[in-house]
Amino acid sequence: MDNLFSTDLSISIIITIGLSSFLVGILGGFVGLALGTIRLPIIILLGIDPRIAAGTNIITSTISSFFGTVRHIQEKNVNKQIILFMGIPAVFGALLGGYLAPYVPVNLLLFSAGLLVFWQGIEFVILARSQGTQMRDAFGVDLENSKGIFTRNRVMAESGVGLSIGLVGGAVGLILGSIRLPAIIRILKIDPRIAAGSNLFIGFFMGIAGLVGHAFHGHVDYFLIIIMGTGAAIGSYIGANYTKKVSINTFLLILGIVLSVVGLILASRPLIT
Repeated sequence: MDNLFSTDLSISIIITIGLSSFLVGILGGFVGLALGTIRLPIIILLGIDPRIAAGTNIITSTISSFFGTVRHIQEKNVNKQIILFMGIPAVFGALLGGYLAPYVPVNLLLFSAGLLVFWQGIEFVILARSQGTQMRDAFGVDLENSKGIFTRNRVMAESGVGLSIGLVGGAVGLILGSIRLPAIIRILKIDPRIAAGSNLFIGFFMGIAGLVGHAFHGHVDYFLIIIMGTGAAIGSYIGANYTKKVSINTFLLILGIVLSVVGLILASRPLIT
């Protein structure tokens, strides 16, 4: 048992990993994303075996999502209908996608997903910086405090998108909340801050579905889980405190910048692996 929590990492590397997980956790809790896509390359660059890094990272994302979700629930940023209509199909899709992973073009999916996320991020930045009614015209409603439009067609579309994103995420081994969050905002016309909290809740269950396989194959560093998980959990909880304390424009601007960075990382992964 003691060997599970032993490490050869230097103190400086341990501190760097813990601090980076904390900072990424703050940002992730704020925008409603686990941001494992950002955390993963950081720990790989610090010398962690990519297979161990992937398994440990997805567990850290799950921990981060849980603590961020707790705070978002307290802040009333979670919509039960989104969890039901998008979350359940997403988890089912992730399980199925994981099973089909050996038969899909992972690099093509990653590159395509990256371009989609990057484009969505740029669009959000442009809309957030717009003046007058441009944002309302783009979404068709005033998103400020919007409770969402849950018509039959929109719910069916949301469920279909959730299933599709789950399939892709399961196939490539990512939660892909960066695709799911913009879809929630666009299809359901709901306040982005509520979408963020709901998306993080879904990410928690997506993470559980993904971590089982990694733990089973032994691709986990339990010492790193303590370091990364603690930092990410505290950071995510703190970040979720500020989601509703900013305006819609500020939130979409920060979300757009984050999505753009995540999109570039996703699109570049097939080129560097």
